[in-house]
Amino acid sequence: MKNNILILLTFLSLFFSSCSDNVLDRPPLTEFRDETYWTNEDRLRLFANGFYNDANNIGFFQGYSRSWTLYYVPVRSLFTSDDFANTGVQSAFTNTSAGSTSYYIDGVWPGRGWYFTIVRKANLFLNRIENITKPAITDEAYKHWSGIARFFRALEYTELVRTYGDVPWFSDEIKESERDLMFKDRDSRDVVMDNIYEDLKYALANVRLSDGDAGTTVNRYVVAAYISRIMLWEGTWQWYHKNNTTLAKKFLEFAVEGAEFVMNSGKYEIQTDFHTLFGSDNLNSNKECILFRHYDAAAAPSAVTHCIASYCNTAESQEGGANLSLLKSFICNDGEVWQNSNSFNNAGITLGNEGEKFRIENLIKTRDPRFEATFYHQYKPGSPTLLYCNKFIDRTGTEGSNPGNTPKYSSMTNTNDAPVMRLGEVLLNYIEAKAVLAEHLGGAAVIQTDIDKSINALRDRPIDATAISRGVQKTSHLQLSSLPNDPDRDADVPELIWEIRRERRMELIYEAPSRLFDLRRWKKLDYMKTNVSAKPDIMCSIWIDYTAADPADATGIRAARIGDANSAGKIGVRKFDGTVVMFDGSNAADLVGFNLTYNGSVRTQEPEAKHYLAPVPESQRNFYTSQGYTLSNNPDW
Repeated sequence: MKNNILILLTFLSLFFSSCSDNVLDRPPLTEFRDETYWTNEDRLRLFANGFYNDANNIGFFQGYSRSWTLYYVPVRSLFTSDDFANTGVQSAFTNTSAGSTSYYIDGVWPGRGWYFTIVRKANLFLNRIENITKPAITDEAYKHWSGIARFFRALEYTELVRTYGDVPWFSDEIKESERDLMFKDRDSRDVVMDNIYEDLKYALANVRLSDGDAGTTVNRYVVAAYISRIMLWEGTWQWYHKNNTTLAKKFLEFAVEGAEFVMNSGKYEIQTDFHTLFGSDNLNSNKECILFRHYDAAAAPSAVTHCIASYCNTAESQEGGANLSLLKSFICNDGEVWQNSNSFNNAGITLGNEGEKFRIENLIKTRDPRFEATFYHQYKPGSPTLLYCNKFIDRTGTEGSNPGNTPKYSSMTNTNDAPVMRLGEVLLNYIEAKAVLAEHLGGAAVIQTDIDKSINALRDRPIDATAISRGVQKTSHLQLSSLPNDPDRDADVPELIWEIRRERRMELIYEAPSRLFDLRRWKKLDYMKTNVSAKPDIMCSIWIDYTAADPADATGIRAARIGDANSAGKIGVRKFDGTVVMFDGSNAADLVGFNLTYNGSVRTQEPEAKHYLAPVPESQRNFYTSQGYTLSNNPDW
């Protein structure tokens, strides 16, 4: 018996000794370890997928986002600009916080805060590709994935520069021992943008033309399209804000290069109407989409759906409604501005006064088709200005029977795909960059061919049968020899650039990059003043007659509002001569004019020079100080 026990103890001793030496010191199979993970392209692709989008909304390419999410999405955000007005006090410019982040207006757009996690993630990606994966893959694969990592680093730094201007540039991972580097002050935006430029140059030269599913993964065409966006942003910022001709020219020429790479590829074209583009369940075959996000109610392990179509179904309320400033910018279908157009006579419209040019049914018949494709054809109380956006839904979602009770058009179970980067924007990036180069920086003159393959290609977009039945017509081509004479044009903006900006405003309503991006890079935040004497068109909208029947008033808005005692002081009109009349409960007969935003009031924080950049968060500056370092802030904050 003793011998048996001795044998057992000896065996167990040897067993555990063996386990300790050969098993317990081995890394668990579920543990992430550099030397075992970065071994092939599949692992690199899996890691790169984490940059696309996630439940925390810190990735890129959010599209319509997911579930009820507010950030990054049209209709539910991106509506703070001179295009829109909302009920109550108008949105402030910044949400300054003593916390670790400081967000600009429109949720997290146009910046996600003082946040360098994605920068570190991109640098880690580059480091592992270089030091671990490189020997295991081909040189072509190495350059492709290095280009992907640098592309995402460039995207994140672009967000940081847009928000804060100067930010610290980190080209590699920071070790805990590198305190001076970790707590470095901000580098100048010029230095950072030069590094972004080099990252994008590398990506354009090395990222594959195709890798994975076309339309849903980053390839060279996606890189080129984003180059057109990013370089247009910074090139125009350098010109309008800093008068830096060298950098403005450098960046704008790269914007043209990126746009032309897409335009000359033969892969993309404008081929569908707006509702097909934004309301389709599958954009895989849509040749306008360079990158899109696909949604699937049956996806495993959980459905990927959104709520944006629900907020376009005419039943849900919208926070931001189109204002008169936006309506006046819409070109008429004869290619003239509303003051000089013959479209009203051509459509057989009899006008009682000039204001009736802005009745909703007259807008549909006389303006560029993008008006009818963006807004519902009747007044809707779900919008604070009665103009209801239905751009991001198919026709069935607003024209069909009871779409609000259909999962596809209700709740957070919407499944229409989201265009993330599309040819329409690239064409506008191209022509604006060309025009600024030609006008200010010694570039080649813009010729009619440039206009035809950009602005006029957009004006040739197909119109669907529903729009045609309402009298919508395509807009005449823009001709360099006869540009519209707009009496509202800013004296410091040349005619052609003014018309390019108008085209951009019509094409990209509610989309990212938002109108706010454009106002900031053009140095035109003063457009957003809500003081009635300074910008009277911000806080009113379409022409309305509260005293008469109107086909556009199918929901009985007038009768409901005039019959509601609570409407007193909340509804009103602005006459064509500028006189404001508020409803007092007994003066309905005088309520004929431009509809005032329901219960709206002016912004308490009007635009100032400091609002072109966000403040560096106080908590971060205090943290630097506590560690013996200094983090500078932006001027006037």
